[in-house]
Amino acid sequence: MRKRIVPPAFSFAVALVSAAMLFASDGMAQETKTKILKYDKDGRVIGYDDGTVASPENGESGSGGTGGKTFNPDTSFEEGELIVINPPQGFASGIRSLGYSVVETINMRELKIVVQRLRIPADKSVPKALKELRQRYPRLEIDANHQFDPSAGVEFPNKIARALIRWDKAPETCGKGIRIGMIDSGVDITHPAFKGQNIVFKSFHKEGREPGPSDHGTAVAGIIAGRAEWGGLLPGASLYAANMFEINEEGRKVGNAIGLLKAANWLINEKVDVINLSVAGADNKVLKKIFDQALAKNMVMVAAAGNWGRSDKPAYPAAYNGVVAVTALSMEGLIYQKANTGKYIDFAAPGVSIYTAAPGGGGRLQSGTSFATPFITAMMSLEMAAGKGRTAAALDKALMSYVKDLGVPGRDNVFGWGFVRRPPKC
Repeated sequence: MRKRIVPPAFSFAVALVSAAMLFASDGMAQETKTKILKYDKDGRVIGYDDGTVASPENGESGSGGTGGKTFNPDTSFEEGELIVINPPQGFASGIRSLGYSVVETINMRELKIVVQRLRIPADKSVPKALKELRQRYPRLEIDANHQFDPSAGVEFPNKIARALIRWDKAPETCGKGIRIGMIDSGVDITHPAFKGQNIVFKSFHKEGREPGPSDHGTAVAGIIAGRAEWGGLLPGASLYAANMFEINEEGRKVGNAIGLLKAANWLINEKVDVINLSVAGADNKVLKKIFDQALAKNMVMVAAAGNWGRSDKPAYPAAYNGVVAVTALSMEGLIYQKANTGKYIDFAAPGVSIYTAAPGGGGRLQSGTSFATPFITAMMSLEMAAGKGRTAAALDKALMSYVKDLGVPGRDNVFGWGFVRRPPKC
């Protein structure tokens, strides 16, 4: 397990963060800016005085496709459904007498886990049904089929991913032999950024629903393994991209726990080296068990810290112990305005105004912790390929030698250990 260090407590103190950002190790000129962060007595960020990175209100910006509504991970779930892990023999017949039914069974053989999706009685709400089954089966892990948020927002043009960390001269074969998994939305594999690239795409949307739009996934895939001229960090890598988002009956883009675990099951079976998760949601008991099992098998998972702008609500899967959580910075080293803060944050990477591939062949620049996550995924993949370890703990340690500390000295709730500036040793 990775050691978690909480920053020194402040009694509503004000910390002045000098955030000069070193995007290169080659003497590139830097610009220094400052930002005032307010902390409470437990060291949590409770506000900013100035220097905040602004972002437009249009675009997803953490809405998760909810038509502009603020995403609430605790109350965002599929109506009429629950999920259960490893149900005992006779479970299906036992719940049938209560008006429940099993509508889907997923066998995750690599993890020795069986997950079932349940349909609840029409006259019961999800919270009431959850309470009833937990009381009847207290030893079972049962939860709602929670929805997840693609952690992104629209921004204006600036630079491609390679330029932001000075990997411009890295060879186009960088990442060759590495297998990276990605759980996100759809990917427009016809985009010029993926021409000649080794991309395998599979969708895990619910039967009867259309897959969600491919804007977010196309952007993230392009950063990870797009062509070098489009900013792809590891254009030589093999990318296995899984879609977990779909359009529900109300016309909204949603991603849920069932889609996520199906995607994870596929990627584990494909024996990818690292899984990139640019999604954020609630702490789901069933998913936690699955992530624990995957971590026990040394699966390395890197996740977005979330764009809810909160210090009191961790985003999952990033906040699960053992998952590497990534926050987003601007070119000047300022934290992204909507980035979550908390003791679960591990590293910081560029995530503001990154030029990304967009469906249809073009591109646009976007901001969010989603777009910072691929940088750490790429760096950890290279460390793994270099023989520095195959666990999150070992790769955390390997990246520590490349960290530029930001904010409170040492690890803090805003920047984690700091900005990682690893050269592209491909």
